[in-house]
Amino acid sequence: MKKLIAVCTLLLIGCAESPTPILGCEPSHGMTPDCRFHNPEDMAVLGDQLLVSQMGSMDGAKSGDIVLYSPLSGDIEVLFPPTSMVVMNDRGWGDETCPPPDLVAFSPHGIDLEQRSDGRLMLLVVNHGQRESVEFFEVLQQGDGVALAWRGCASGPDQAAFNDVVAKRDGGFWVTQMMPRDSQMSAMLKALLFGSDTGFVYQWDAANGFSPVAGSDGPFPNGIEKSADESHLFINMYLADEVRKLDLGSGKVVAAATVASPDNITWSRDGRLLVASHTDGFMELTACQSIEAGSCGFGFEIVALNPNDMSANVILANRGAPMGGATVAVEFGDELFLGTFAGDRIARIKIE
Repeated sequence: MKKLIAVCTLLLIGCAESPTPILGCEPSHGMTPDCRFHNPEDMAVLGDQLLVSQMGSMDGAKSGDIVLYSPLSGDIEVLFPPTSMVVMNDRGWGDETCPPPDLVAFSPHGIDLEQRSDGRLMLLVVNHGQRESVEFFEVLQQGDGVALAWRGCASGPDQAAFNDVVAKRDGGFWVTQMMPRDSQMSAMLKALLFGSDTGFVYQWDAANGFSPVAGSDGPFPNGIEKSADESHLFINMYLADEVRKLDLGSGKVVAAATVASPDNITWSRDGRLLVASHTDGFMELTACQSIEAGSCGFGFEIVALNPNDMSANVILANRGAPMGGATVAVEFGDELFLGTFAGDRIARIKIE
């Protein structure tokens, strides 16, 4: 039935009705929303603040930005794009031939924050604005504030359609390739009907550029994380309802967990992986993208995984108010902060 609904939606035959958005911003179900955002699809913890990727659209038709959110004070500050940008002479990161992004078209998606082996703090951002690229930023402390200095980029290969990125400490990265850019509809239909692979993971480094990672093929690769020693990748296969643990040395999937439509994935402080899982179908997912105000009530779960044996435990589930459609969960103090692909809010909830 889930596949039938999905095919119906993808063929655009009118089977999905516009959802009723959640317009109120009151706490409920233990969650407290902050309704001053726009599609806060991904987040990363920076000390006592959060870096938030406010997504425009996956096709780059709508722009977005990276903001700094201070939960203690409530302050929100746009870090990128600035009103103007000076290209640094010592940009030094990424592909030296890659030009700066278009500030008006900049359209972020997945992000990752990593301390490089040289000690500098690097933020990687998937950008859909006029190109498929991964943008490199250095996170700088300026007095009591924070700034993002653009240090370079890597433009994707032909047919690139990126989703999420995870940094390597040597300055490279891994990024999920969802599907071929010019045949998205057919790739999705094949995945839904026959379980066909639509994409894979790219590895990038300055010496070799982009190259597919052996063993990473799957139906709609979405969120991605790495082990602390960078020997394994954890890849969310959205259309396979699976999180896979890939041994980079052998190119073999050594363990997997069944998780409904897994989106982004983050590490918790106690060493578990937190996966945002979508529990409603493609009909509701597609309808959520038409919301113009408020938040979508799309059902979700936050699933904690043991990275060793990939055993799973649902730690949070919700549908409806105060927020649905969670795409990411990050630990911050004694709370979880949840972002979404469709809506005006971030929600926070105490960790029990």
